[in-house]
Amino acid sequence: MAKLNDGQNHVKPSADSIAASIRAAKGRGLPPIHKWNPEFCGDIDMRIARDGTWFYLGTPIGRPELVRLFSTILRKDGDRHYLITPVEKVGITVDDAPFVAVDFEVEGTGRAQTLTFLTNVGDETIAGPDRPIRVERDPETGEPSPYVLVRDRLEALIDRKSFYRLVEIGVNEPHQGEDWFGLWSGGVFFPIIPASELDPS
Repeated sequence: MAKLNDGQNHVKPSADSIAASIRAAKGRGLPPIHKWNPEFCGDIDMRIARDGTWFYLGTPIGRPELVRLFSTILRKDGDRHYLITPVEKVGITVDDAPFVAVDFEVEGTGRAQTLTFLTNVGDETIAGPDRPIRVERDPETGEPSPYVLVRDRLEALIDRKSFYRLVEIGVNEPHQGEDWFGLWSGGVFFPIIPASELDPS
């Protein structure tokens, strides 16, 4: 393991050492991750691509159980993402959202509808007032990028096939003085696009 160039006698953690640390910490009755405040140990060469693939040292991490383990210790502080253990905090690169919503289930209809999303790392999140759906649109192309909050400021990009399915169950509702096309879940209406911009065909 390489030493950090910060003038201090720190050793930069590796993916293996982080995994070993969190496995050792499991079952010890530790507080939730948002209460951990370990020392920052620098950045490591780990990246989450827009499609949800995790890379370490430029190579995809091929073990789903390891990706799942890392996903449980992911935290967003400010605009950056970190892997957090009780004793270390390392920065990683996230191209877009750290997770991808790869499927969803629908219960109920209309205002009583509930949307439960499943992510690529096995998390489930129910869209509602505490876990909103939001849509960003490319300023040049207008292409939508939909997201749903999973936990603690960590979002999942809703994949294309799921978004197409969501559009099929969308409805028009008044929102901030105009009609919007959007989705109900958990008693909340989430706007996607102004109804005036819908293709009439």
